[in-house]
Amino acid sequence: MTIARTATRHLLAGAAALAFLTAPGVAFAQDAGALATASVQQSEHDKLFALFADSDKRGLELNPLGRLFRGDDTDADRLGDYLTDASYYASLRDTQLNVALLDQIDRAKLSPTDQLAYDVFKYNIEQSLKGSTPEIRALTEVRPVNHFSGFHTFYPDFASGSGAAPFKTMANYEDNLSRHDDYIAITDRSIAKFREGMESGVVETKLTIGNVISQLDTQLAIPIAESQFMGPTTMFPENFSDADKARLTTAYEAKTREIYAAHERLRDFLRDEYLAAAREEVGLSQMKGGAKLYQQLIESTTTLPLKADYIHQLGLSEVERIKGELEALKEEVGYEGTLGEFFDYVRTDPKFKPESREALTQTYYEIGKQVDAKIGEFFSLVPKSELKIEPYDPSIEQFSAGGSYQSGTPDGSRPGTFFFNAYDLPSRLTTGNVTLYLHEGAPGHHFQISLAQENEDLPAFMRFGGTTSFVEGWALYAETLGNEMGFYEDPWARYGTLQDEQLRAMRLVVDTGIHSKGWTREQAIDFMLENSGMTRTEVVAEVERYIAIPSQALAYKVGALKIQELRKRAEEQLGDKFDIRDFHAEVLGTGSLPMPVLEAKIDRWIAAKAG
Repeated sequence: MTIARTATRHLLAGAAALAFLTAPGVAFAQDAGALATASVQQSEHDKLFALFADSDKRGLELNPLGRLFRGDDTDADRLGDYLTDASYYASLRDTQLNVALLDQIDRAKLSPTDQLAYDVFKYNIEQSLKGSTPEIRALTEVRPVNHFSGFHTFYPDFASGSGAAPFKTMANYEDNLSRHDDYIAITDRSIAKFREGMESGVVETKLTIGNVISQLDTQLAIPIAESQFMGPTTMFPENFSDADKARLTTAYEAKTREIYAAHERLRDFLRDEYLAAAREEVGLSQMKGGAKLYQQLIESTTTLPLKADYIHQLGLSEVERIKGELEALKEEVGYEGTLGEFFDYVRTDPKFKPESREALTQTYYEIGKQVDAKIGEFFSLVPKSELKIEPYDPSIEQFSAGGSYQSGTPDGSRPGTFFFNAYDLPSRLTTGNVTLYLHEGAPGHHFQISLAQENEDLPAFMRFGGTTSFVEGWALYAETLGNEMGFYEDPWARYGTLQDEQLRAMRLVVDTGIHSKGWTREQAIDFMLENSGMTRTEVVAEVERYIAIPSQALAYKVGALKIQELRKRAEEQLGDKFDIRDFHAEVLGTGSLPMPVLEAKIDRWIAAKAG
């Protein structure tokens, strides 16, 4: 399909969707009115949870991919109509319907637990509306791809047979081929959206686009037969006939060639046309409309009404505090040089380097066993889902973070996975291994995400949704538990956790520096190298991540500081009545909450326990 034809179809789809949304303001009123009439005889609880269930059902219709991540293969032949006017207006109308229906429920008549769910739902839909205005859409949708976001960053693994998509039946294999068609269409629509941005003057950075080109070059250099998209053909179920295996192999090879052609179209467009129009400046405040977008992103990410200047100063204060602790540790281990020289020593000494991918993997297995032995002292709630430990696929590791977590299924049939980065091993340090495991694995992301998914008493949006400040704030808070668990008695492990804490503090400075104060990439890199023991490879990856996804990195420290503040409040007010296991159960027991909602919940819990 040509770009011109694609753009024409989008225009027609958008016009139809707009007519659907606006012409029948009647239809919208009828939907809300009909549901309200049907619920007259229901309790407020029943109406609320009926709304949750209906909203979740409608949301999954708009996002069939979400079903697969839950382990449900209904409509598994679709990815969704992303980057279309029809999809945008359908999602907006869905949110507006949720607002209308929630307004018909009397919060005062709900139980405290239901009020919590009400508050979270209200917060989510209000934030959705703030992020869906035409003004914000015009600043975001025309930048559909960078090296951290975009379907090309996750879809190859998703479709490989080792990701979330199942490959157990013939239908699973056929569904995957159908999803490939959607992926190809989304890739071509990305080009059309980039062109819209070129016309409006809202463009990505040369840096991020250059990285995308490199990613696509790497993917295209892999022979078809070795591509992740061919992965399912290497793991056919035993009950498949030889004829079916041969037919599917041929079909997968043909479709993979179509995907490669789509990747080539995107790569060639970005390289030959878009790159010249992309902006040199890396900060959002230097992009048309970017300052307003950054403020909206800060509030959305942190769930708190914070300003960039406040966050910047908070970060500078934390950086200096942690540097002081690193100075004290330097003296403890008897190193006589400057702090910068101490950092260089740890960066370069071979004893702090992983021996191999295999050795690094085994190290994480050993850490996992040690953590498991301590968990019962701190947690009464533990997930049923198992935790896998794996390195990133080599095709994506160069541009990936040091580690990440991929959730499993609620029923435990697919475990959660902690991915670690084994790219350029000589640049990696073993000092931070414990901290990374606590963050990405247990009791960090694996506990928080799995416990939410496994709690069937929660409405779906609380089981499977969440805010970045809670999710990442909890994971950073989980790192600090290593002190109480005894993992940081070794000074080098403590060095690692202080460096990781410093990373999160520096993020406050650097993210706001880049996106609100005009910092360059080089300024950000220099600041991080001067104030930490991170290697240049690590720092460059981090800085380019902040450039690609503004504000996301702020959530870690802001969220962790709020959880630590709430724990301190509980300890001071409860005294001997305080039990760390109860506190953790209270924080984790109702899914990922916006920080204001979590604070109100903990305050109620403290009051109840204090009696």
